[in-house]
Amino acid sequence: MKIVKIGNIDAGGGKLFLLAGPCVLEGFERSLKIGRRAKEIADKLGIPYIFKASFDKANRSSIKSFRGPGMEEGIKILAEIKKELGVPIVTDIHESCQAAPVAEVADILQIPAFLSRQTDLLVAAAGTGKVVNVKKAQFLAPKDMENVVVKLRESGTEKIMLTERGSSFGYNNLVVDMRGLPIMRSFGYPVIFDGTHSVQLPGGSGTTSGGQREFVEYLVRAAAAVGIDGLFLEVHDNPAEALSDGPNLVPLDKLERLLTSVLEIHSAAKKYL
Repeated sequence: MKIVKIGNIDAGGGKLFLLAGPCVLEGFERSLKIGRRAKEIADKLGIPYIFKASFDKANRSSIKSFRGPGMEEGIKILAEIKKELGVPIVTDIHESCQAAPVAEVADILQIPAFLSRQTDLLVAAAGTGKVVNVKKAQFLAPKDMENVVVKLRESGTEKIMLTERGSSFGYNNLVVDMRGLPIMRSFGYPVIFDGTHSVQLPGGSGTTSGGQREFVEYLVRAAAAVGIDGLFLEVHDNPAEALSDGPNLVPLDKLERLLTSVLEIHSAAKKYL
C-alpha cells in the first residue's frame, strides 16, 4: 500500500483517518461549528481528522436547490476554517479551471463520482501536486477505477486515493458491493468508504435526493471489517436544517459512538489484511 501524505497524516499507513463535515458550506460560523465538534470527537478518539465541505454542489437535483457560496467565497471560508482548526481541507472541484485556485487552500482535491472519468478534470487535479481523491461513479465497476488511477499516474501524480460511495441499484437507489473495497485497494492506493452518500436515494424525493441515515452505522462497520484506510462522513448539528443531503447526514451527537464502534472493528480486522 502506497502511503499518501496529507499534512502530518499518513493515509494508507494502517491508522484510520476521518474526512468529515457538512455536505456544503453553510456560511463560516456554522461550518466552523460543525468542523470544530467533529475535530473534538476525532481528537478524543485519536483519529486523524480532515475537514470536508463543498463550496458548490453542481449536481443538485433541482436548479432551485441551494448550491453553496461558490468558488471565490468558498475558498475564503475554507481558508479561515483551515486556519481556525489547524487541519487539512478536502473539497470538490467540478471543472478543470477550478483545480489551481482551489489547490491554493485545499490539501485534497476531490473528484465527484459523476465526474470520475473526466480526463481533463483528472489531469488538471493531478497537475496541482495536491492529493487527489476520486469517488467511484455509481455506474462504474470497481475494476474500472484502475483506469482512473492510470490517468492520474500518467498525469504525474502518485498522490491518489479512491472512495467507494455505492452503485446504482435500479432507479433512485444505491447498494454497496463490499467486494469493491479490496478490489480498489489492490491498485495500491488508500481507499476510503463514504458512509453517508452510500445511503442516499438519488432523486428519490422528486426535486431532491432522499436518504436512509439509519443504515449508515451498519455499512461503515461492515466496511471497516472488509478493510478501509479512511472514512468519509457528512455530519451536521441539525440534519433537518441542513441545506443539502439532510436525510443522509450523521447527527453530530451520534458521531462519537459511531466512530468508536468503527475503530474497534478496524483495529481487529487490519491484522488480517
